[in-house]
Amino acid sequence: MTTILHIDSSARSGISGEDAYGSHTRRLSARFVRRWQQASPDSRIVYRDVGQNPPAPVSGRWIHAAFTPSEAREPWMNEVLRESDALVDELIAADIIVAGVPMYNFAPPAQFKAYIDNIVRVGRTFGFDRNRSGKPYWPMLAGSGKRLLLLSSRGDYGYDSGQADYANHVEASVRTAFAYIGITDVQSIAAEYDEFGGERLQQSLAEAESAVARLADEWLAQTAG
Repeated sequence: MTTILHIDSSARSGISGEDAYGSHTRRLSARFVRRWQQASPDSRIVYRDVGQNPPAPVSGRWIHAAFTPSEAREPWMNEVLRESDALVDELIAADIIVAGVPMYNFAPPAQFKAYIDNIVRVGRTFGFDRNRSGKPYWPMLAGSGKRLLLLSSRGDYGYDSGQADYANHVEASVRTAFAYIGITDVQSIAAEYDEFGGERLQQSLAEAESAVARLADEWLAQTAG
């Protein structure tokens, strides 16, 4: 049975095309999950809405607790890490991570950055030993077969073709963080022209939805095989 971790991080609560001012990334992530459930109804779906319920940002107490060996932690440390532990447990249990991550000012939303900061955990998703030969850190989820689908939306256009006036730090930063913990099988699909609206936006959304459906079918076929 496949377990899908479905994450939305848009500040918009609705789904575009269904709700006024709805989110395009929620629309794309929901499309993938619906497509998968239709073909594989026994799959397990775990939903996490960090856009509406963001994890607490990393604090000094969090860092102190996370870098204290588990056997030496005081009760307050376990409490500080409780939310992070739940997020890490979800991630470890997932076969596929479907993440809706819109571009906010050329980077992921703060809500999703808080999520990343909570799941990149020493001793849980990456190892660290300063006495280790070579690099002192290593990805603990490497070889787990996990896949990440990153679904984004952008107000401007031309980011994939290199025609945009500014850099896109969404996919690159998310890929880097997940690769650090060992998840390197990553696909990304994005809709553009949100600020422009009209036919160009609708065409971009239609193309993105088609790409999402094709990828779902491809991964389903691989799972069945």
